[in-house]
Amino acid sequence: MNPEFQLGDDMAGKRIVVAMSGGVDSSVVAALAARTGAETIGITLQLYDHGEAVGRTGSCCAGQDIRDARAVAEKLGIAHYVFDHASRFQESVMDVFADEYMAGRTPIPCVQCNMGVKFTDLLNLSRELGADCLATGHYVRRVMGVNGSELHRAIDPARDQSYFLFATTQDQLDYLRFPLGDMPKTQVRAIAEEMGLAVAFKPDSQDICFVPDGDYAKVVRKLRPDADDDGEIVHIDGTVMGRHKGLIHYTVGQRKGLEIGGQAEPLYVIRLEPDTKRVVVGPKQALAVASATLRDVNWIGGNYEGPIQVKVRSMAKPTHARLDGDTLYFHNPEYGVSPGQAAVFYHGDRVLGGGWINETGAVSQEWLTAATA
Repeated sequence: MNPEFQLGDDMAGKRIVVAMSGGVDSSVVAALAARTGAETIGITLQLYDHGEAVGRTGSCCAGQDIRDARAVAEKLGIAHYVFDHASRFQESVMDVFADEYMAGRTPIPCVQCNMGVKFTDLLNLSRELGADCLATGHYVRRVMGVNGSELHRAIDPARDQSYFLFATTQDQLDYLRFPLGDMPKTQVRAIAEEMGLAVAFKPDSQDICFVPDGDYAKVVRKLRPDADDDGEIVHIDGTVMGRHKGLIHYTVGQRKGLEIGGQAEPLYVIRLEPDTKRVVVGPKQALAVASATLRDVNWIGGNYEGPIQVKVRSMAKPTHARLDGDTLYFHNPEYGVSPGQAAVFYHGDRVLGGGWINETGAVSQEWLTAATA
């Protein structure tokens, strides 16, 4: 038995459903599941019309990926099913993505997808099929602790996806399995090559699956035609600096693309004001925040009392913070904290949970001076 599935020593009569995207990661998970001797079923969700809209292969829901998933299933001798969840994906992920940008926030569609289509719809399908677990290719670890299953960072920090899974519920975590969390990517590709899987050297997808070439504004514009309403670019001191071509082109902390020249110091996007359609800019120190108010806080394994670290962006380093109710207080000024992003709590490698950033609190000049002295 492969211990990462944790279904007992005797796999006879056990059933594992694998979420298969058509990439090397989920394909190796399917291979590892099949190796256990348990009945293995691959499921691929068709989430988005990949043709004219995306204009490329390599995204998680592209037609080529579905064909790749089917080919891997045939190679492994396992059943494979494709379910059309495009309308559900449109409603729960794409529409939310567009609305968040229109509201001046910076969304994380991958979290919304995990919360809904993947870890709710796909998990329900797995249970309807009588599976003992749902296995995915996410790079995180499920560790059995004193009080049950815990979510931990992946061994390979370069691949860790724990930030995007902060909204996982305890019930979901008990049912999910993440066999790749203890492996580096090189080992995953080596397993795929050893088993003769055609996807062994398939490139990783870099973009959000429904955003072609990283052009977020184009997607939002298509979904919300009024997204290009222009407005003023205003300095935090009240000076009008120019005009912008739509809030959807900007995020908090952005420096490039402001098209404001001749300034004595670099200017950054400090905040977006959807009601007035204004982009407020200022120097880097104006990005510093002391706190963040959160909504929809989720705890994995129950409330935690003790020191925590928090990540406020997927690529950010964890920083020390204190949580009081729904307000997060940073030990040191934090920069570029954007409403709409997630604040994810950690204790060492363990993911404690997290919440959505609703608004931020500015740093006093006295604290900023002391912190940067």
